[in-house]
Amino acid sequence: MSLFPADIEGLAQTVVKDFGAQGQMLSTAESCTGGLIAGALTDIPGSSAVVDRGFVTYTNEAKMQMLGVSAVTLNSFGAVSRETALQMAHGALFRSRAELSVAVTGIAGPGGGSDAKPVGLVHLVAKRRDGQFIHREMRYGDIGRTDVRLATVRTALEMVLALTQST
Repeated sequence: MSLFPADIEGLAQTVVKDFGAQGQMLSTAESCTGGLIAGALTDIPGSSAVVDRGFVTYTNEAKMQMLGVSAVTLNSFGAVSRETALQMAHGALFRSRAELSVAVTGIAGPGGGSDAKPVGLVHLVAKRRDGQFIHREMRYGDIGRTDVRLATVRTALEMVLALTQST
């Protein structure tokens, strides 16, 4: 029995199977999901051959120290931005043995949102070592903290698969 809904479990199984078949590894850099992407992947048997590491960088300080996100980026664009997500993905990729990383940063709620950055806003980036990446800005809405986080896991796994299949 999985800790995750069946669709997320299915996506995670596909990621583990595909990466395992290619002999590749991935890493995660997570803020608003707090490690749930890595959790969904490691819930799958055989994931130890695929998941190199996961970074949970909830604070700006952690983003800077663990992933190399620049203070200038955080001050200019904020923690919840395309620019921060790109730097998180880059940091997770080049601080691991992974061929691909996925990074997420957002506002899960119930508070913390603003007119410019509402609850449910999440920036996601999947990036490969060759520099190819996908960015998505998702506006899930104020659907509840758990649902925003699970929707983010779902989108992140879909992005990993999309970037893997575009090779």
